[in-house]
Amino acid sequence: MSEIISQTIAVLAALTEPLKLGTNLALLHLLWAMISGTLLPSRGALFPALQATGLLPAAVRRSWAALRFGSWQISDLLPAWERHVTTQKEWQRPIYDGYRPQAVDITGFWRPAWKGCPTKHFFAPAGKALPAVVLGLIARVGRVKGQRVALLTDLVRSDPAAPTETALCKRLLRQVAQGLAKDEIPVLDAGFKIEALQEVGLERYLLRLAKNFTARRNTLPAYKGKGRKPEYGELVRPLARRRRGKTIPATPPDKVEHWHEQGVDLRAEIWHDLVLPDVKVAAEAKTFHVAAVYDPCFKEPWLLASPVALSGPAWRGLYRDRWPIEQVPLAAKQMIGAGRQFVSAPESCQRLPELSLLAGMILTYLAAILPAIPTGFGDRHPKPTPGRLRRALAGTPFPESYPLPTRLRKKESVVAHLPKGILGHRRQKGVAGP
Repeated sequence: MSEIISQTIAVLAALTEPLKLGTNLALLHLLWAMISGTLLPSRGALFPALQATGLLPAAVRRSWAALRFGSWQISDLLPAWERHVTTQKEWQRPIYDGYRPQAVDITGFWRPAWKGCPTKHFFAPAGKALPAVVLGLIARVGRVKGQRVALLTDLVRSDPAAPTETALCKRLLRQVAQGLAKDEIPVLDAGFKIEALQEVGLERYLLRLAKNFTARRNTLPAYKGKGRKPEYGELVRPLARRRRGKTIPATPPDKVEHWHEQGVDLRAEIWHDLVLPDVKVAAEAKTFHVAAVYDPCFKEPWLLASPVALSGPAWRGLYRDRWPIEQVPLAAKQMIGAGRQFVSAPESCQRLPELSLLAGMILTYLAAILPAIPTGFGDRHPKPTPGRLRRALAGTPFPESYPLPTRLRKKESVVAHLPKGILGHRRQKGVAGP
């Protein structure tokens, strides 16, 4: 247990040490409270969670002040965390047909009681969009000791001038296009559309499609000799579907690939050089390829699209490596208890979800590199999950005896020249207060 605590504190110290004096120690206390799971018994309340770690009242107030007024941004912490992880020998990035996956997603922290919340996000149990703090996620995906882990590189906020989710998707995709490396390919779920990806100029992507997706070929069909000459290509339907009791057959694929992976026989049906249904045949049209990946572990095939010609194993491997980005919000909301939040200041409403996602990512990474912790005597084959690590840290006070770096300390402010006691009050008789 002492090794787990020392490893956790060492990682948090390396992450927060470069920040300004005082703020770095206060954020270290706040991250420890999140990772140790004190937000769960406090049901998301920040002050009780900090007090549960054994901090003095003054240290609790300093942690809250660092969240509310501190001179830091999440863009300061994410690069530091990326440098720390990528320099470790456990971190390895997979590659498929010369491309490394970059996962992209959108998540929301629901705030239904916040009347002034400018953004909304769909909540499945309610069946409608509810007030929420919505963030765009961009992450590089790698493996740590054989376990897939997402490493967040950017968090994109909603624009206050255009607080819609559609506008956030455009901002997110523009950020992806600007920071995309030559050997990276963004992997997205069905919440994004091909039109939006083409609008921002993304030349590489891999996108999950709806089951009823249709496209057209970028070649004109043969003229039948009567009527108007065709301007659109032949319609391509990758998957068969039923409509009004009749089965509409699928279009035969241009190519079929079979391969064997981990004892499973897999198949990919591929259609080349397609355009959207409303696009006319043109040499300058933006084309893409569509693949239907059949895996016996799933009832329905994955329907994927990409402008890059990929092999069957690459189609499957790239999309599978998008899944770790779903783990980050799960660890932030359910594992550490940040799904409920009670801050109301505009900046705090944005900072607390961002810090929660960072804490969930740290917890997942630490669980992968540390020995798996069993939940009891019956757990003979424990998995390295963030829930088990959080359960092991639960109830552990902040280790005050741990030798922190010299920059991680309380900032001693000069207050000798300030009036004390009743003389320091701003109130004056007959004068309205601030």
